[in-house]
Amino acid sequence: MAYSELIGKTWRSRYKRPDGTWGSQSGFSSEKAALDYGDEQEALIRRNMWIDPREAETPFGVFAEGYLAAIKPRLAEGTAAKYRSHLDSHLIPQWGDWPLIGIFNSYVEIEKWVSELHEEYAQTTVSSIFATFSTFMKAAVKERIIPASPCSGVRVSSGDYELERFVASPVQALRAAMRLYEAGLGVGGFTLCLLDVYTGARWGELAGQQRHEYDDQSKEISVQAPLKEVGGTLKKHGTALVDVPPPQPARRRRGLSARKGRTKTPAGMRSVQLPPSIAVFYELLLDSNRRAFAFTTPEGHPWRRSNFRQRFWRRAWDGVNPDAPAAENHVPAILPWFTFHEGRHTHATWLTEDGVPEVARRARLGQKMKGIGRTYDHVTEVMRKQILDALEARWDSSLIALTTAERSQLVTWFPHLKPVFARLEIEYRDGKNSAVSQSSPFDH
Repeated sequence: MAYSELIGKTWRSRYKRPDGTWGSQSGFSSEKAALDYGDEQEALIRRNMWIDPREAETPFGVFAEGYLAAIKPRLAEGTAAKYRSHLDSHLIPQWGDWPLIGIFNSYVEIEKWVSELHEEYAQTTVSSIFATFSTFMKAAVKERIIPASPCSGVRVSSGDYELERFVASPVQALRAAMRLYEAGLGVGGFTLCLLDVYTGARWGELAGQQRHEYDDQSKEISVQAPLKEVGGTLKKHGTALVDVPPPQPARRRRGLSARKGRTKTPAGMRSVQLPPSIAVFYELLLDSNRRAFAFTTPEGHPWRRSNFRQRFWRRAWDGVNPDAPAAENHVPAILPWFTFHEGRHTHATWLTEDGVPEVARRARLGQKMKGIGRTYDHVTEVMRKQILDALEARWDSSLIALTTAERSQLVTWFPHLKPVFARLEIEYRDGKNSAVSQSSPFDH
């Protein structure tokens, strides 16, 4: 039972902790105040709501290191590397010596820190850093060190505008693919751009494709182990590429090892069927060399996202001196600032426009259904055919929308397209193909 005692001119409260030892708090002006405090602590202990003041004084840096060590074996390598980077570069320098209870009581300091981050970093970077900070503070709450997370209510985004996502048209994607071909990437760059918008796969899922992961009978790519960059090292199946074994059929792995190098979510492990016309280009690419990875740099190395984006992708979509038509090196923009990931948004939007059911869209994108549909909705062959037919129609429309010069260039690179153009022209003249009829005619 709690009691109070006079210490000098103030009163000290004494109460029994859960482990049977006596806790204390000094500095009360009256006996009643000290006794009330002790009774309150014991009441919280009985309701399992008590926070030990000694634990609340734990420095953030000490707690963060212990928590990361506890969860690291269960984290994906990329996530563990991100947490480590955020701790070393931002969180420990700022909060390392602060007691957790001090952070809990310093809402304004947190707001000031977030504002300072915005002065130096992009909004997405600030959001990522703050998300890590919030994760660790929530863990402190679960550990009963602080009563609640001080991150709640902190506005991380600037609120100026909502980032707009671009959706490319089929002909825009085709023209960007042609620019990648001309930039020195050949059929590899051309096909990678097309697969971006015609499969909706993520960057690592496509960059990590190996030839043995393609089924030439069903025209499917198997998404099992994306290419990931962790601490500057490219990895597949959790193994550095220099140590990648010879290609062999992928096997389902169980237990902890199955987490290493896996897709973003379990639903991400899937097979994605290519539209027949797009599969032709992928097979041409695979037949053009014997490299293990389908998409490689001109030197034959697996792609790093930043290298591909900076050297090739941005120029293909943004053009060169787009606002100076008189410039000698002028190349008009196709869709400025279009990102590789927006190819995934484009694919999803196309399927929505074409009336593909949500369950089929989500399955193709590697996302699980939400709500009751997760239990009762299933993908059928009719839906799969609907997807392929819709994508084939979009491919046809992109070919028709090209200029005569662009068609001639495509036929030079890919002679198999010559009869395709002839077929589409006949269908246009006869009005038999709705996709062709709605596109630019064969008159330019």
